[in-house]
Amino acid sequence: MAQVLEFKLPDLGEGLTEAEIVRWLVEVGDVVAVDQPVVEVETAKAMVDVPCPYSGVVTARFGAEGTELPVGAPLLTVAVGEPADGGPAAAAGPAESGGARGRTPATEGSGNVLVGYGTAEAPARRRRVRPPQAAPAPPAPPAASAAPAAPATNGQVRTAEPAAARTRAPGAVDGPVPVISPLVRRLARQNGLDLREMTGSGPDGLILRADVEYALRAAAAQGRPGAAAGEPGPRTDRASGPAPGAESPGVTRVPLKGIRGTVADKLSRSRAEIPDATCWVDADATELMRTRAAMNAAGGPKVSVIALLARICTAALARFPELNSSVNTGAREIVRYADVHLGFAAQTDRGLVVPVVRDAHTRDAESLTAEFARLTGAARSGTLTPAELTGGTFTLNNYGVFGVDGSTPIINHPEAAMLGIGRIVPRPWVHEGELAVRQVVQLSLTFDHRVCDGGTAGGFLRYVADCVEQPAVLLRTL
Repeated sequence: MAQVLEFKLPDLGEGLTEAEIVRWLVEVGDVVAVDQPVVEVETAKAMVDVPCPYSGVVTARFGAEGTELPVGAPLLTVAVGEPADGGPAAAAGPAESGGARGRTPATEGSGNVLVGYGTAEAPARRRRVRPPQAAPAPPAPPAASAAPAAPATNGQVRTAEPAAARTRAPGAVDGPVPVISPLVRRLARQNGLDLREMTGSGPDGLILRADVEYALRAAAAQGRPGAAAGEPGPRTDRASGPAPGAESPGVTRVPLKGIRGTVADKLSRSRAEIPDATCWVDADATELMRTRAAMNAAGGPKVSVIALLARICTAALARFPELNSSVNTGAREIVRYADVHLGFAAQTDRGLVVPVVRDAHTRDAESLTAEFARLTGAARSGTLTPAELTGGTFTLNNYGVFGVDGSTPIINHPEAAMLGIGRIVPRPWVHEGELAVRQVVQLSLTFDHRVCDGGTAGGFLRYVADCVEQPAVLLRTL
């Protein structure tokens, strides 16, 4: 007799608590093998294929493409084991070959690791608290009754959901209120919102961050404190239309979620915590461009401009290690790093990401060029792993690719500095006492004023500019 097992969205690591379904890779009725990818999801850090720990026949899928699910929510169910009639599940034999493993794939998982997590069952501590049986949630609206097993957590579905479906009478919950993370509970507490008056839109009434934020927006729209936010307020969305006296029909609301939401949170934290300052300088990059042309004319792999600037940057950090650091505000100490893990800003269709080149200080120009190309390709295809997006100690921001000369970038928290690079363009420049047309670039350094003073920051930027203007200066430190 076949046994039907439920596969839930696993813990994706790196503090990620939810993911959006981008594309299903299997259909109901398909035969799947152990470790076969069954769904492509987008987290706040990357796109990943989620492998199934069971082999058998897919009997159900939960969540349409575009739906956002919390960790622990059901993804699909699989009928495992050989049915008595030798039906479709028996076709999974090749995936179950190998002795004992073929008889127990449903309970053991493969143990393989993909992007920081395996297909083994998630630890018990990640399981969510279910509401007490004595306090059932109010009936779901008719649109949701057709598929009760699929949690309606997509941003668009939530905003179109009537507020009455998201609130309950005061005192309806006597036990712990189930929330997706402690951050949600803290957000509600800081704004005076009573979670007992809410019914979450997640599985089994799980209260998501979007539920709390919606209740707070509704309260703000009516000019009331968050404690009374359980009642609906005027709002505009595609499902219900604008309320009387609300904003104009042309307003569009775009949920801050996924990569864009993570970037928004990180930039806000950087601005709130880091007392940053910016200095900049114009540099004559003519000799740097000639040096690159000579290197590429000599044969072998081509060297990119960003790789040369990265090599200059690592040499500058060796002279000014104060900038390769971070601040531990809790311990009130500066943490300096011996290794340079160099991040670089990369614009993608899904938003801004910062891949990290590990041990950049040990790489030459050719190695840096190859690694920049690899990580840029992975960023554009959405296949960067969380490990490739974390752990940076210093960041390069080449905003010159957008055709602009200067910028005051926001530091990539928790780092202490970021070097900005403008476009390299022909400009009038006084060279050897005469006016000439030279290739000029503007360099800017935004730094955390807690880790160093202006003299250190200026010395770092001046050394970078000197190496750009006279690449031979770099040879002194190689």
